[in-house]
Amino acid sequence: PPGDTAGCTFCHTSSEERCSTCHQRHQFNPVVARKSEQCKACHWGKDHRDWEAYDISIHGVVYQTNKWDPTQFDLTKKLADADYVGPTCQYCHLRGGHHNVQRLSTVYTSMGMSNADRGAPLWKEKRDTWVSVCDDCHSPRFARENLQAMDEACKDAGLKYTETFKIAENLQLDGMGEPMPKDLHPDWAGEHVWSLKIGAYHDGPGYGGAQGQSGEFRMSNCSDIERICFESVGYWMTYIFKGMAHGSWNDATYCDGSFGMDRWLVKAKVASEQARRFTALEKKAGINWVPSEFWRKGDWMNELSGAKIVKEFPGKNIFDLCPEPGWLDTH
Repeated sequence: PPGDTAGCTFCHTSSEERCSTCHQRHQFNPVVARKSEQCKACHWGKDHRDWEAYDISIHGVVYQTNKWDPTQFDLTKKLADADYVGPTCQYCHLRGGHHNVQRLSTVYTSMGMSNADRGAPLWKEKRDTWVSVCDDCHSPRFARENLQAMDEACKDAGLKYTETFKIAENLQLDGMGEPMPKDLHPDWAGEHVWSLKIGAYHDGPGYGGAQGQSGEFRMSNCSDIERICFESVGYWMTYIFKGMAHGSWNDATYCDGSFGMDRWLVKAKVASEQARRFTALEKKAGINWVPSEFWRKGDWMNELSGAKIVKEFPGKNIFDLCPEPGWLDTH
């Protein structure tokens, strides 16, 4: 909805279009752009916990306690000449002053929310480059051991993610997902597809929509168990990845990382058992459950593009209306 995305666009458009996002409009001082805090405005929060992970890591603590001392952090030097006592965000990600942050960024896709094996040969060059950055202060062996630890933590998270989704998937296939997609207000694309039907992972009529048709994570107007699945992978799984990537072990474990995924998996199991018990009781008592009207409508949900599409282009979705593939990416 416009009111929600207004906040998103401040970060998602500014960094791609304006030098002043990092250099600051009224100063435009390279010293400012070299400070880790400059990244903080955008790179923090539940689903991209970069700042928090760095801030409470060993590296972050070294920076916070020494950044006032120019002999430890001489930020007047170009990044190519930087010899800090510990790494800043810029030292690792803008290596030598290079402005392409992706060049020395993650080897994990989707902010860590992927079950792909990042230790595969496909990623060797990128991982070797990462190790070469750590090599400024650590041994290559130390860097590779930390990469391996991150891999194992993310694989473990992937097992929990898969099990959590499977619980919701089985409920949906057994006709117990409440409310069902057909009983919901259309999503942003003008579809009534199960919110966890992402890509072709869940194909078939049991999930709503045509074969290969993609759903979209709903953060509202969905069953509690679907929201649990979203938060498990979208929040806690990224805590694990970001924590391991930045040396913040607390983020990866206690701070809703691994422990959060454990807790949400239990919540998904409880929600599933309750739904199955209620279904059995309703069947025995002859109760025909009808979803409440608030699932079908709502003032703020009418601001979604999907409501406009359903009203003005019956039978179409937002993808049908795109003039060419990739159009949505630039409009």
